[in-house]
Amino acid sequence: MSDTSPRAASTPSRGVVASLLAINFMSMLGFGIIIPLLPFYARSLRAEPWQVSLIFSAYAMGAFFGEPFWGRLSDRYGRKPILISTILGNCLCYLALAFAPTVLAAFAIRFLGGLASGNGAVVQGYVADITPPAGRARMMSKQGAAWNVGMIVGPAIGGAFAHADAGPAGFRIPLFIAAGMSAIQLVSVIAFIRESRVRDQTISHRPSRWSAIGEAVRHPVIGRLMLLTFLVGFAFTGIESIFGLWGLARFGWGPRQVSVCFAAVGIVAALTQFFVTGPLSERFGEGRMLAVGMTMTVLGCFLQPFSTGLVYTTVLMCVTAVGQSVAWPNVGALISRTADPYRQGQVLGLNNAAGSFARFVGPFCAGLTFAGISINAPFWQAGLIVAPAILLALSAARRAGPIIARAP
Repeated sequence: MSDTSPRAASTPSRGVVASLLAINFMSMLGFGIIIPLLPFYARSLRAEPWQVSLIFSAYAMGAFFGEPFWGRLSDRYGRKPILISTILGNCLCYLALAFAPTVLAAFAIRFLGGLASGNGAVVQGYVADITPPAGRARMMSKQGAAWNVGMIVGPAIGGAFAHADAGPAGFRIPLFIAAGMSAIQLVSVIAFIRESRVRDQTISHRPSRWSAIGEAVRHPVIGRLMLLTFLVGFAFTGIESIFGLWGLARFGWGPRQVSVCFAAVGIVAALTQFFVTGPLSERFGEGRMLAVGMTMTVLGCFLQPFSTGLVYTTVLMCVTAVGQSVAWPNVGALISRTADPYRQGQVLGLNNAAGSFARFVGPFCAGLTFAGISINAPFWQAGLIVAPAILLALSAARRAGPIIARAP
């Protein structure tokens, strides 16, 4: 069986860039439509609180297994067929969720949906295939901006079309809309995305999945970045999960105040990734900007317990969001130019799996410290956990070397 190798990277055309951004936007739009509705949807199925949490976590569990799996397959068979398969699977999962008869069925469908949606590494691999190393941070930051815009618009659409008082049937229209977004995304990939890898008969051996994990963990750059991804994901998703409860306990906030804060965070993150991250990374280097992003995240976490109200809290959450927005595209860019070009999808998938695992355990640990220590404890915990990531970022960048030395 033949393998695939990357085409020669060149500056992608505006049409390809626009198609990728539209695909990312529609993917996160469908996701954003569903996320705010899940607690109410689960309650309509008579779910207990712990079952609601399981339905939330099922998606991250599926993505944990899906990311390295799809990334590895895309290295072998090409990016486009894997994108088509995963988007189709996600579309079918949205439709199935609209008719789930029980909580157990909803959990299983959400797990399969996360498995199918764990194709972020495939998209990142495609970006790495078509973009020279010097431009990857800019492209990946635009990709992140499209995701953020989708997360801003999606909840508004879901809320407008949901009817919680009608039981499970009241959530079918938002789920149908999410499925429709996936269908449009599928057509876009088929029509506008050209395969980024060409057939190559020269590769005769690939390491096993477990050998690849061991190699990635031991790698002086990739191993550090995977640990960084886990630490930061653990901290930030923990804060997100308890933020509403913290606002209620600290200031007596309701959904409106929390929504205002998260909307501001999404807008600031999108603007940062679209206009700021790429140019700064190209000027000052990926490693420095990654370290700057981690520093801003630590600062925002440590200062948040001293917040005095909505404005101060929103500003600090935006500081943290800017830090995350500056950092994450540089993680993908560093990994993509450090990994074996024939295994970029697999390695990016392993890194994304580390992030998925963090999203699974981070909220659980934040909930424990919130309830057992202090309402401010998750912020202290996040700051202490992210602080070592600053050194990891600088160390990984130093070992990766300058971009120009590795450009094709």
